[in-house]
Amino acid sequence: QVQLVESGGGLVQPGGSLRLSCAASGSIFSINVMGWYRQAPGKQREVVAAMHSGGSINYADSVKGRFTVFRDDAKNTVYLQMSSLKPEDTAVYYCYADGIQTPFGYLRDYWGQGTQVTVPS
Repeated sequence: QVQLVESGGGLVQPGGSLRLSCAASGSIFSINVMGWYRQAPGKQREVVAAMHSGGSINYADSVKGRFTVFRDDAKNTVYLQMSSLKPEDTAVYYCYADGIQTPFGYLRDYWGQGTQVTVPS
């Protein structure tokens, strides 16, 4: 079984920084895409940043220049470095992994349990 375990959420003042981490555990050979989504109260889940194993990265327009996604494939871990945080960044942040190569097959669409990030206004 593969699990994604997130850490690093919390309360941070506007303009502050926070780093989220997500480690994938289990028998994993490789992971194609790792990234982050978020869901604010009353809103749909939206992509924040995604990083492909080849190095290409996609960011939501709302976080470009403020957030950085990077991964450590040796640890099957993805990070989200968030800076210049705004109240509108308040949401539950979910780690995401797709295209997980394991001894048991190729797995799609795995999610972490979510971690709360709160930026008060």
